[in-house]
Amino acid sequence: MSSAEQVARTAKEAFDASQLLPASVRHDALVALKQALTDAKPEILAANALDIAAAKEQVAAGTMSSSLLKRLDLLSSADKYDSMLQGILDVDALDDPTGKVTYAKKLDEGLELYRVTCPIGVVLVIFEARPEVIVNITALAIKSGELESLYGRSLEANKVFVQGNAAILKGGKESLETQQVMSRVIQGALSTTSLPPAYIQTVSTRSEIASLLSQDRYIDLVIPRGSNSLVKGIQNGTRIPVMGHADGLCAVFIDESADEKKAERVVVDSKTTYTAACNSAETLLIHSSHLATLWPKLASTLLSKKIALRCDPPSLSALLSSSSPSFSDSPLITPSTPEDYDTEFLELILAVKVVDSAAEAITHINEHSSHHTDSIVTEDDANAKAFCRGVDSAGVFVNASTRFADGFRYGFGTEVGVSTGKTHARGPVGLEGLVIYKYQIRSDGPTGHVTAEFGSGVGQREYLHKDLPLGDAPF
Repeated sequence: MSSAEQVARTAKEAFDASQLLPASVRHDALVALKQALTDAKPEILAANALDIAAAKEQVAAGTMSSSLLKRLDLLSSADKYDSMLQGILDVDALDDPTGKVTYAKKLDEGLELYRVTCPIGVVLVIFEARPEVIVNITALAIKSGELESLYGRSLEANKVFVQGNAAILKGGKESLETQQVMSRVIQGALSTTSLPPAYIQTVSTRSEIASLLSQDRYIDLVIPRGSNSLVKGIQNGTRIPVMGHADGLCAVFIDESADEKKAERVVVDSKTTYTAACNSAETLLIHSSHLATLWPKLASTLLSKKIALRCDPPSLSALLSSSSPSFSDSPLITPSTPEDYDTEFLELILAVKVVDSAAEAITHINEHSSHHTDSIVTEDDANAKAFCRGVDSAGVFVNASTRFADGFRYGFGTEVGVSTGKTHARGPVGLEGLVIYKYQIRSDGPTGHVTAEFGSGVGQREYLHKDLPLGDAPF
């Protein structure tokens, strides 16, 4: 048996073994995890500093992007580490997403059908930089369990049990020092609980990943978080279902009726608060009615934030013909190319295009965006409705920054990633994205139930198909 197969198999065994653990184990594990990461903060940040130093050399040599460096840094914002820790507690406080009845029918007297949410199983998560992803995934994997009462004649009657997903984690080589310390701290915390030792595993080499991607017998879902090339490579290299997104190419559209102050606030926040994020705006669409009014003012604000503007001919001409001499002298204003509208810059760069209607904006977004998150700034309810219905993206916002597309901001506690697909989960994926469902049938008939009893023949009876309350699952 290969090492990859062994990792995948032990993860599956850990998942199976974890399904009947007492609910208190999940809570205790999350509390232990948060405390261990709090105590180890100096050690983890010291390891992160080593990764940052090596990354800065790569950026200087041109072999790493500055956006990847920002994602790697656990201190890229003042509260990043503490927010990571708070995310654990937020996840712990969430309702459990499994064990929920989403469909219930009475098929016959004494025969009931229930559709009940349950964990996916073994999840393989592959990510670049972003060492905090290890903590996010660990917390969600631990929490993604169910609380339900089992009843019947067994000795375990009325004991509360939980189910959750096992996880295999692989980070990028650029965060290796941080990963190693974090993994050791996490394993130490979980060793104090009753969770199986292989419930959360980490692997470190690219060859292991290539082998793991063939383990569809044991691994149920792959979630890649990283560059376009990483995600596309994984999507093309495995039979295991993949949930993720290849790009975060988000747009903001300034509609004809847009309020000037709202437009400025939404665009600036969407672009500048964290340029390396996948929910950062990359394209600015402006209604042609604003070329001589709102656009020059907005452009001045964006230039003051050191944002490079790659403008199509109408937006460029409007700036160069305006009364402000700063536009003609600015090196930050350049003509756009067709490729700019298909590019995730992850830097202080905006591709600007003028449109004549909301319909044209919607068409452009659907043709060029990555279907992640797009926003309209408007005071026209009809255009807002058309935008939200017509734009084919996981997130469609009105008068709000694209940066709101985030699991923490949505109240998910944290997120496992963002999905731009159209099956299972879409948008920021939290606990609910880590569950599927199973069907349970319970017969209380004195001789059980068999299908031969139903039909239109002599002595057969029809199904009742009566709705039942969506209460507790039968098992």
